[in-house]
Amino acid sequence: MTFFTCFDDRGGLIARCQTQAEVEALRRRGRPIASVQPMKPQEAVVCGLTSSPAEYDEEL
Repeated sequence: MTFFTCFDDRGGLIARCQTQAEVEALRRRGRPIASVQPMKPQEAVVCGLTSSPAEYDEEL
C-alpha cells in the first residue's frame, strides 16, 4: 500500500494520506496542497504499524 505526504507551497507538511481520494478530499476542504509525494516504503510502514494516517492530519 502506498501512503502519500502532502505539502504546502513552502514545503511544509500538511497531511499524510492513505489514498489519492483522501488527498482530493483535503483539497475540496480548502487545504493548500501544492505537492503530493508518495512515501518511501520504510516511512509508510510506520504509518501502518502505529495507526491510521488520518491521525496525522491534525493542525499543529
